[in-house]
Amino acid sequence: MVTRSSLDPIEEARARIRLRYQRATRAHPGMRQIGLSAERVGRKSGAKKLPPIQVLRQRWREIAGEQLYKYCRPERLSGGKDGRVLTLLVVPQAAPMVQHQSETLRQRVSVSAGGDITAIRIKQGALGAEPAKPMRRKARPLTPAERRELEASAANIADDKLRAAIVALGEAMLTADDAPPAAKSGTDGDLPF
Repeated sequence: MVTRSSLDPIEEARARIRLRYQRATRAHPGMRQIGLSAERVGRKSGAKKLPPIQVLRQRWREIAGEQLYKYCRPERLSGGKDGRVLTLLVVPQAAPMVQHQSETLRQRVSVSAGGDITAIRIKQGALGAEPAKPMRRKARPLTPAERRELEASAANIADDKLRAAIVALGEAMLTADDAPPAAKSGTDGDLPF
């Protein structure tokens, strides 16, 4: 057994300095490294190619839940070296409720936006209108001549349901664009299908 008096104090000091700057690492770093790698891969794929704030705005209803969705919207996602901060625009009357749920909301948003949301900042104000859905253009009406021609081309089909489906499909195709069918197909009088 080695006693303290038998050690060289200079060697002991050198050993302490070596240990200070050269710490040993674990042989098996554990699951953290795999989790970080999976997160990096997940950020680069699919809908994650959009900026994270746009992903949050698109999926806000399912992230926040129906009750919180009515009162708040994501406004800004700012970054820092400690992590990102999400700024929510909240109806003033609902601010205490959103503040109370902020940790749960932060965890959900963190999973959805890449994993490093560290805080939620609440900004009170009026919510704008719900994000507008793309408006569908009204289809032009089918002319009587086009309808007769379409029904005549499908008259040889024996099954009534199939014939009705084919006519509906033809009508949808003919009325989809503003250009007349003759200009699209290049020949006069031919149906596009």
